Amino acid sequence: MSDSQKTPAANQRSEIAETARKAGAQGHGPGIGRVNEKAVAFGPSLKRLLGRFGEHKPAAALVVVMAMLGVAFNVVGPKILGRATDYIVAGVVGKQFPAGISKEALLEQLRVAGQADLADLISKLPLVPGLGINTDKLLQILGIALGLYVVSALLMVGQGWILNHIVNRGIYQLRRDVSEKLDSLPLSYFDSQPRGELLSRVTNDIDNVATTLQQTVQQLLNSVLMVIGVLVMMLWVDPWLTLITVLIIPVSGVIAGVIGKRSQVQFAGMWKATGELNQHIEESFSGHSLVKVFGRQREIEQEFSRRNTELRRASFGGQFLSGIMMPVMFFVGNLNYVAIAVVGGLMVASGRLPLGDVQAFIQYSRMFTQPITQLASMANLLQSGVASAERVFEVLDADEITPESHGTLPVTQGEVEFEHVRFSYTPDRPLISDLTLSVEPGQTVAIVGPTGAGKTTLVNLLMRFYELDGGRILLDGVDVASVPRSALRSKLGMVLQDTWLFGGTIRENIRYGRPDATDAEVEAAARATYVERFVHSLPDGYETVIDDEGSNISAGEKQLITIARAFLADPALLILDEATSSVDTRTEVLVQQAMNALRTGRTSFVIAHRLSTIRDADLILVMEHGAIVEQGSHEELLTSRGHYYELYQSQFAAAGVVEGEEVGSSPAVGRS
Repeated sequence: MSDSQKTPAANQRSEIAETARKAGAQGHGPGIGRVNEKAVAFGPSLKRLLGRFGEHKPAAALVVVMAMLGVAFNVVGPKILGRATDYIVAGVVGKQFPAGISKEALLEQLRVAGQADLADLISKLPLVPGLGINTDKLLQILGIALGLYVVSALLMVGQGWILNHIVNRGIYQLRRDVSEKLDSLPLSYFDSQPRGELLSRVTNDIDNVATTLQQTVQQLLNSVLMVIGVLVMMLWVDPWLTLITVLIIPVSGVIAGVIGKRSQVQFAGMWKATGELNQHIEESFSGHSLVKVFGRQREIEQEFSRRNTELRRASFGGQFLSGIMMPVMFFVGNLNYVAIAVVGGLMVASGRLPLGDVQAFIQYSRMFTQPITQLASMANLLQSGVASAERVFEVLDADEITPESHGTLPVTQGEVEFEHVRFSYTPDRPLISDLTLSVEPGQTVAIVGPTGAGKTTLVNLLMRFYELDGGRILLDGVDVASVPRSALRSKLGMVLQDTWLFGGTIRENIRYGRPDATDAEVEAAARATYVERFVHSLPDGYETVIDDEGSNISAGEKQLITIARAFLADPALLILDEATSSVDTRTEVLVQQAMNALRTGRTSFVIAHRLSTIRDADLILVMEHGAIVEQGSHEELLTSRGHYYELYQSQFAAAGVVEGEEVGSSPAVGRS
């Protein structure tokens, strides 16, 4: 990337991001300053997240039915076991009385004998005087309870399996949608987004959403149904004991609200700090050599330590608050348990309830408080997951590039016209105001000018990396905005100053220009661009694997591979943005010869700072402040002694002579 692009796209980056933050524009980095406190809208965001699983409604309905049946079988169990307890107690107590007397007669005798309390105690029991434990009945009851628990467990396992499938499928679709979204976002979005922050949204935040759904959805559903089912059973057993139990709900709600509100802020801050730390690490690793050169390791370490400390504090705060939720809720549940045990014991003693029902109710109180505790603890996890979901949704909601058109391009001859083109990276700083240019088929057009003049911007507009603010660009008489971007770019080839290679072999990197190329064609392109000159010195030749950063070959060799890639693509229109800036002087001469052959018969745009590389161009454009201030051939521009003449003089001042003149005698040297 040349300096002309860096000025608007990089130097204005902070300004663009600040403008987007102030305006809240979702297409330009909306998440940078929005998640530093808490989830903006928990309810709507959670609804939107769950709404993404809409296509799984039949499976979700089956899960709900299975959960209802599983919970129903589970909550009936204590009542049945309480009945078994009554039979055991009745057998033990009944054996102490003589046989042959009815239960009613026995109770009357006890009351006449002044043992009314004992009569009230056994009145609710299935007691038969003189008969011990009814083993057959007891085994029957236990078998029913066991069967219910087994069926409930199987339903829960099936429910979990289906839910995991739904969640994983939904997260798969979310990742796919984010990936597709990134492909449809304009370059201005990436200019305003720190790379580490964006990577954190795409990786960490989506993983956190997945973890949250996997850990909470099933528990949330079961807990809600469990609370409802247990509440119904408790009302059936005794309404007064139920009233004591439900008093825990407002207390739990207050505790969950206080702790949840504080932990929500901490979790949102934790994920923001994670994104900032990732951004810092990515920048440090990418610019590792530069850090070493300028000796800034200590500053990098200090900045890492500061951001890491912020992450530790936010993470500790969120996890601590989340962790204390369960002990506090257990403490409240234990208070409720004690109250039920005392009141229930008095009811058994007074004959209002059988012992089995009190035993069942104590179990129900545990079953009632446990899901409430789980719901309270899951609230914090949900806050964290929803905060991450909002960050992902901000990416999905970003403004996309303009929709594709459906026009077609004819067989490209290479005629290019710029008609009154206007463009700016930010509305308050216009770059190109009214540019008109006509390029004939087969011409080589060189673009020169100082940093920030708009050289790279010009070709970026031709490639439709950015959209025009006004005017139009024609390729063979067809407005490039009227055809799909893929159709346009398939006719263009581009070699940038900044090389890009992926992890793979040299052969694969060259073939990236035309995937269907044969090995012979790949090697022919390599020979034409002098890649073969160094390939044979590598241990594995064309099969040498380049790592992700391309650190096992030199910068010049990487540049040659990118040139070979463009050569293999055989484009109709060629764009070279400082394509030889990373090669040595001797290689530059060889590459120039290859480029001359490549440019033959096709229109070419060459952006160059070294004017020696564009002397043979058919047309040289001199740009300043987004406008073409001069144009002509090399000799014509030198003769006119304008801006190009000054640039040429300044570059060759060290040689002492420019086109036969003494450089030192020209006042233009000082002006440049």
